[in-house]
Amino acid sequence: MAEPENLVLDMLRAMRGDMAKMAASMRLMSVEMKAMRQQLAGFATIQDHDHEEIAIIRDRLDRIERRLELAD
Repeated sequence: MAEPENLVLDMLRAMRGDMAKMAASMRLMSVEMKAMRQQLAGFATIQDHDHEEIAIIRDRLDRIERRLELAD
């Protein structure tokens, strides 16, 4: 009867090892996801800034066109 008991213990140990590997993998994925979120936030900030700059340039162009009487 000692043999089945050892078999169960061996299986449980193998499962524990597999779960430890999965936990390490999940921690790594969590770090990578956090880095990706930070990059996306940075891209969004840059995009917002670019939209503001484009709006300013459009306003200036409209003003120039009005002064030169080029506006439709």
